[in-house]
Amino acid sequence: MTNDSPYHRQSPLRPTTRRDFLWSSGGGLGGLALAAMLGRDRALAAPSVGAPAPRAKRVVQFFMAGAASHLDLFDYKPELVKRHGQPSDFGEPVEAFQNGLGPWLRPLWDFQPYGGCGKLLSEVVAPLGDVVDELAFVHNMTGKSGVHSAATLLQATGFQLPGFPGAGSWVSYGLGSLNDNLPTFVVLPDHRGFPSNGVKNWDAAFLPAQHSGTLVYPDAEAPIADLHPHRAGAYVTPAGEADAHRLLAELNRGHAATREGDQRLDARIRSYELAARMQLAAPEALDLKAEPEHVLRLYGLERGPQTWPKEINAEEETWHFSRKCLAARRLLERGVRFVQVWSGNDNSFPRRNWDSHEDVRRDHGPLALGMARGAAAFIQDLRQRGLLEDTLILWTTEFGRMPSTQGGKGRDHNPFVFTNWLCGGGIRGGITRGESDAFGYKPLDRAKPTTVYDIHATLLHQLGLDHTRLTFRHNGIDRRLTDVHGRVLRELLA
Repeated sequence: MTNDSPYHRQSPLRPTTRRDFLWSSGGGLGGLALAAMLGRDRALAAPSVGAPAPRAKRVVQFFMAGAASHLDLFDYKPELVKRHGQPSDFGEPVEAFQNGLGPWLRPLWDFQPYGGCGKLLSEVVAPLGDVVDELAFVHNMTGKSGVHSAATLLQATGFQLPGFPGAGSWVSYGLGSLNDNLPTFVVLPDHRGFPSNGVKNWDAAFLPAQHSGTLVYPDAEAPIADLHPHRAGAYVTPAGEADAHRLLAELNRGHAATREGDQRLDARIRSYELAARMQLAAPEALDLKAEPEHVLRLYGLERGPQTWPKEINAEEETWHFSRKCLAARRLLERGVRFVQVWSGNDNSFPRRNWDSHEDVRRDHGPLALGMARGAAAFIQDLRQRGLLEDTLILWTTEFGRMPSTQGGKGRDHNPFVFTNWLCGGGIRGGITRGESDAFGYKPLDRAKPTTVYDIHATLLHQLGLDHTRLTFRHNGIDRRLTDVHGRVLRELLA
């Protein structure tokens, strides 16, 4: 895509077309309607000539913030079991993030085979064994940085620096909405806080602002902030509100008429109009109590919140992660294109995130089991509803963890290799593509690692978008999610 789109402004020297007239009429309001119409018809997407046939309509990204350990969850290394406690020797100088180059450390949990594919999984993610034949594992992922902020941005936006759109923003821009009453891109943060970089992970950056992620908190009394009037405004009548809307529209048109080419007001109008429609649609979509008992049991939510102990525990983690997964399913089936689910964003001690420098068993245990229960239920739920075949699921984290110890019980950062898995949306399940070396330190074939660019290219391909053609011109450069890299991982495709 180039900027020969509704967002490319009309030159005064060129004859006015019907599209230009709609875009400019009403101070941008007509253009908003046109953009919505074009988005539904995929006119904002990559050109149809040569574009891949879509296998997926929507995406869910599970992001484990803090860096989940591939070695203790998915990537079994018998060599670490054999050499447990021996001095580590990487065969080359290693610059560790926090001096985590102690002895070799075996996986903290035992592994066993699951499913018809016989994939070895750690006992702490055993619930995923019920759906492992649907999963495609990639064990040779590599990053560029061992610093959380840069590495998280890379996985979320394709760039290590802030100022670039999140993957969900690109999907929103390229495909438009499936439901005018709900956001196209929804973010379900960890209930404890934001990951590194906060909103920069899901911001639209230089894309039109309406493509930013909308924050939703399924656990909160008000899942979407400021969606409804404050109770102090009970005196406002429907007639008075309608008059206010008309006045605001008039002021907006006057403001926009003097600011040709400024997208911010158009985006703000669009967001306010969406908010008005969401007042009816969102409460119904997020009403988890409407789910039948058997669905709540599937997600482990049938008992309701308990009085959990102060220390981190699997029941509490299951409750929070499963509620996000169930909310994601309800949003997806109502037309949301891209849902991002975050896990583990708390730097208090003991840690409630995946950054397990001190004690992997203590930190990863509850988080991993809660994640596995929720994700497995989510996949089964999508499958029984016929949604899995056109919903692509991506599980990721910013980097892996070292095969050596830090302080005896922890693991340091490992940007050199980690694991992703994908599911649904035309992905071939029950397979593993790419291996790490015998210690899980680097890719087995260091000349052919898998990068986030490859993952993003594959994700867009399954949505029917060519990652090399979905572009937006910014500061003289045709920017894209995959920068100048990336290839479609055809080995993963069904």
